[in-house]
Amino acid sequence: MDKIKAAGEAGYEAVELWNDDLTSFEESGRSLSEVRRALDDYGLQVPDLVHLKDWMDAEEGAYRGDVLGEVRRRMEQGAAVGASRIIAGPGPGQIDLNRAGDRFSELIDLGKEIGCLPSLEFLGFVGHVNNVDVLMEIVNRANRAETTVVMDAYHIFRGGGKDEDILKVPGEQVSIFHIDDAPQTDKPREELVDGDRVYPGDGILNLKGMLELLAQQGFSGPVSLELFRQDLWEQDPFEVARVGAEKVRALI
Repeated sequence: MDKIKAAGEAGYEAVELWNDDLTSFEESGRSLSEVRRALDDYGLQVPDLVHLKDWMDAEEGAYRGDVLGEVRRRMEQGAAVGASRIIAGPGPGQIDLNRAGDRFSELIDLGKEIGCLPSLEFLGFVGHVNNVDVLMEIVNRANRAETTVVMDAYHIFRGGGKDEDILKVPGEQVSIFHIDDAPQTDKPREELVDGDRVYPGDGILNLKGMLELLAQQGFSGPVSLELFRQDLWEQDPFEVARVGAEKVRALI
């Protein structure tokens, strides 16, 4: 609830919620209807939840059993709080791209049934699905008109991509753009981790250029601040939310 309040008071129009937070909230004996009311009180939309895992690389038996059951539960959480989408992340290692495409198509069918569609994401630090090219291979193999993807400034850089990779994805197919920056550091790009991200505008990425490329592609969806820094977690969340909002607005 404090995260929602911090986002609302900082003037955000939307907030991505995490399934694990919602699960903990429910396990404490409270209802997701309370979350929905709090969102409404602050005028906050929920573009997506974070996230679906294990679906891409699970063995077939596990996928048909526990994994799909957990996917359904998380999508139902999304529907309960008004999220139209939920992020579907990649596995850490080598992926069978044909199987990933088939499974993503199945997730779309399940999402249509529940009312919370999956949105495919690549991660720059995983072994295979770490750039736009591989992401779009899965999209093409799924071959579903409902497919959307997540773009992330930091993951484009971390995965060895270029800003112009944004031009490989139609703007209407991008569900959300995660905005974050990479630090000026002697650490090799290949060794950067989530906790190395810095506030947008405080690092070395050409974020204004990326936003211009997204606009050129016709993107009109949400731009979402995403940082995973321990030092920021230890600060006042209301102040961090305020500062982050100011830095993103300055770029836009």
